[in-house]
Amino acid sequence: MTPSSPKAGIFFVLAAAILWGTTGTAQAFAPPGYDPKVIGATRLLVGGMALLALAAWQREFGRWRDWNWGIVALTALFTASYQLCFFAAVDATGVAAGTVVAIGSSPVFGGLLGRIFRGEHLHGRWWAATALAVCGCCLLGLNRAAVVMNPWGVLLAIGAGASYAAYTLSLKGLLARHPPTAVMALVACGGALLLAPALLRIDPVWLMQWRSVAVILHLGLASMALSYFFFARGLRLLPVSTAVTLTLAEPMTATILGLAVLGEFLCGQSLAGVALIFAGLLILIVRLPKRNKTL
Repeated sequence: MTPSSPKAGIFFVLAAAILWGTTGTAQAFAPPGYDPKVIGATRLLVGGMALLALAAWQREFGRWRDWNWGIVALTALFTASYQLCFFAAVDATGVAAGTVVAIGSSPVFGGLLGRIFRGEHLHGRWWAATALAVCGCCLLGLNRAAVVMNPWGVLLAIGAGASYAAYTLSLKGLLARHPPTAVMALVACGGALLLAPALLRIDPVWLMQWRSVAVILHLGLASMALSYFFFARGLRLLPVSTAVTLTLAEPMTATILGLAVLGEFLCGQSLAGVALIFAGLLILIVRLPKRNKTL
């Protein structure tokens, strides 16, 4: 497996999704009283600054006039839009329904946008993998006795899924022309700038606690900077549709960490959800051997 092969791209994207899956577990160790919107904005700021420093050290930015700043701004807007729509959806319709609709709809939007704007072929393996993984997400998220399906919350969650897919599509175009670390640095910093008003709500007392600092550093450096470093390199080697479906490893990772680290109970429905997501990912990762033609 070479660093520029599609299989390497698969493992880069999976590594990013696994790091994203640590977000919920990390937040569980934060002191009480945090605001999820502030956490999201702080995560983008810390991760973006780390990527910015790395890209500057590697001299990846090149000539500023060579950048299409309209596309950079649009990608940053999609990044911020996902954060806002997702948190608003969770607030309106609950964590379970909001997460399932947002994460479950993103592969569908990713496939459609990749097909429309990049002419990507949606092969049978993608359809099968996406169907299994989306069903698995539904089993993971909708395993509670009471699930409120607020229509406005559902629309916001769909908006979050569409924003994530659109972000991936526009990011793919930038990565075709510029180094990945520089691209992710500008996009993350742009998203943080758009979400800067949320930082005005941060509680200085909460921020000064060592657990708060540790959680923010993990979210910013590991689940943001390092994950985006991996995701950008994987996205360069894969179609948009495949990359978005592979990121469904995120809820699977979050569930497994909840069981192993937080001591959460994994019921039969959740176990089935993990199995379905894993099966869907295997379909994309493992290539079936071609049958020899008989004369």
